[in-house]
Amino acid sequence: MLQIQENISLKPYNSFRIDAKAKFFAEIFSEDELRSLFQDELVKTQKLLVIGGGSNVLFTHDYDGLVIKISIKGIQSEVIDDKVMVTAGAGEVWNDFVNYCVEHRFAGVENLSLIPGTVGASPIQNIGAYGVELKDVFESCTAFEIKTGEIKTFTYHDCHFGYRESVFKGILKGQYIITSVTFRLSAVPKINTSYGAIETELQSRGIVQPTIADVSAAVSHIRVSKLPDPSTIGNAGSFFKNPVIEKHEFADIVAKHPDVVHYPTADDKIKLAAGWLIEQCGWKGKVVGQTGTWKNQALVLVNHGQATGAEVYHFSEQIIDSVKSTFGVTLEREVNIL
Repeated sequence: MLQIQENISLKPYNSFRIDAKAKFFAEIFSEDELRSLFQDELVKTQKLLVIGGGSNVLFTHDYDGLVIKISIKGIQSEVIDDKVMVTAGAGEVWNDFVNYCVEHRFAGVENLSLIPGTVGASPIQNIGAYGVELKDVFESCTAFEIKTGEIKTFTYHDCHFGYRESVFKGILKGQYIITSVTFRLSAVPKINTSYGAIETELQSRGIVQPTIADVSAAVSHIRVSKLPDPSTIGNAGSFFKNPVIEKHEFADIVAKHPDVVHYPTADDKIKLAAGWLIEQCGWKGKVVGQTGTWKNQALVLVNHGQATGAEVYHFSEQIIDSVKSTFGVTLEREVNIL
């Protein structure tokens, strides 16, 4: 039964484990509960924050409004020849969804193994890792329109995907709540091992012709070796985006830093490895008070115990200033700051 709770700690609901409080809090398990929630007069007077796994947010203070946690579950699949359509509730844990697909031999999301968060956040952020982005497997999503209470379907073209961007972070921000996502997968896998250390990890395991399960296992192993487990140390995964710059800007950087880690993009630009930039500035594994960067990956900021969101934010400011001073590149936060 739908309940609106008051003065609730958000520590269990954000992967940074920041102990901020929500003035009001509601957990939603169905589209019908969403409709009921927005018929409540109280809701109409509050500012709103929608969260899934809370894995992409940093609370720098208490939230003076209503936090809505989406916990809509369920996974359904339909196989048509070699194509597979899989629809998952927005509240499904992302990695549980990936495991479901791998177990059923539905190919396309195995490179996205172990990304924190929920399915509903995946198109908002256009999540990506190891050479694959959400947009590569996205078919459509359903979303609740806050203004009208109607459920609308968004196609690939409606979403205007970019690097860690979508229409839900742009012109439609705050207007819709995603309730389910449909993925276009394949019963015939196209194995992608070209990005990062996947091929090296497979070779170390003696695997020459990998399955999607092999790729998923390799990606998971790499992520575990590099990234902290949010269940043991607070973090939100990659805190900064990899900066994308023009070729003439890259020419200036590579002239001074010939070993700069970089990748070409589809639109003829250059993507720099933010983790490498941060590490070169001496921040990898650095601890300041209760916050710092992870010892194995400078791109990840962590809460070593009792850090406040403000402390983490200030620490990130220092990193941004340092990288700007050294490389002339301004890092952009991937995590939402509240």
